[in-house]
Amino acid sequence: MHPPTDPISSTFSCLSEAVGIELINPHIPRGRIHSVLFDFDGTLSLIREGWRDIMVPMMVEILAELNTGETRAVLTAVVTGFVDRLTGQQTIYQMLRLCEQIRKRGGSPADPLDYKHCYHDRLLQHIEGRIAGLESGAIAPEDLMLPGTLDLLENLQHRGLVLYLASGTDVDYVRSEADLLGVAPYFQGRIFGALDQYRNFSKAMLIQDIIRTHNLKGGDLLGFGDGYVEIENVKEAGGIAVGVASDEARREGVNAWKRERLLRAGADLIVPEYREQDRLVAYLCNDHA
Repeated sequence: MHPPTDPISSTFSCLSEAVGIELINPHIPRGRIHSVLFDFDGTLSLIREGWRDIMVPMMVEILAELNTGETRAVLTAVVTGFVDRLTGQQTIYQMLRLCEQIRKRGGSPADPLDYKHCYHDRLLQHIEGRIAGLESGAIAPEDLMLPGTLDLLENLQHRGLVLYLASGTDVDYVRSEADLLGVAPYFQGRIFGALDQYRNFSKAMLIQDIIRTHNLKGGDLLGFGDGYVEIENVKEAGGIAVGVASDEARREGVNAWKRERLLRAGADLIVPEYREQDRLVAYLCNDHA
C-alpha cells in the first residue's frame, strides 16, 4: 500500500498556471507561525505601481547632467542595479547610493533628502488619480491590491496570528494608503515605514524587535515580500519567507524578473498573488498534520 500523498505538497512542488504556488524549500517548519510580517508596495498594495519607472529615469537624468560621456543605456544599467538591490529598504538608501554615484563622477550631490522629496513629488503626480479615486469611491480598493489580499489577511487574523506591516515608503504615506485600501485594521497599529531619521528604522530592526517581543524561534515568523531586502531579512532571522513575484500591472501571473531575484534572496515559496491563499495558509499552518 502506498503512503498517503500530501495534496498540498504535490501541488506546491512546481509552478502551476492553475495554482501559481511554487514550493522551493520543502523543509520549512510548518504549524508554528506566531507573527507575520508583510511588505506593502507590490506585496499588498498596487497604489504605487510604476514607481520604478519614476525613480530610475530621475536618477539617470541627474547623472546625465554631469556630462561624463556615458550613454543613457549605461547610466540606466548602473541605476537599475542599485535601485533593484535596495528595493525594500527605505527610499533614502537609494538616494544615498545616487549621491555616491554623483561623487564618483566628480559631482557635488545635494542632500539625499532633497532627492527623495523630488522623487516623491514625481511619484505623487503619477499616482494622484489613484488616490483621488480611492477617496471618492470611484476606484474600489480591491482594484489596487493584489487579488486575494483581504482574504489572506482575514484568514491569518482569524487564526490568531499577529500581523505587522513594514515598508520602505515613508510611514505617513503607508498608514494613509493602508487606510484607503481598508487593510489597516488587520495590523492594529503595527504599521511601520521610512523615517527622515532613517537610522531609526529598518525592516531588520523591526524583525529583531518582533522576535524579542514574542520570544520567537525559527519558524515562528512568516514574511511576505516582493523585494530582495525583506526576504533576505526574514531568512537571516530564521523565519519562513514567501516571495511575492507579483505582476503589478496585470494583477495576475508571475513576474519572472521578480521571481529570479526572490529566489536569489532565499525565498522558501513563490506566489504571484493570493488567489490560492487558503491552500497556502493551510500548508504553512500544517492543517493536514
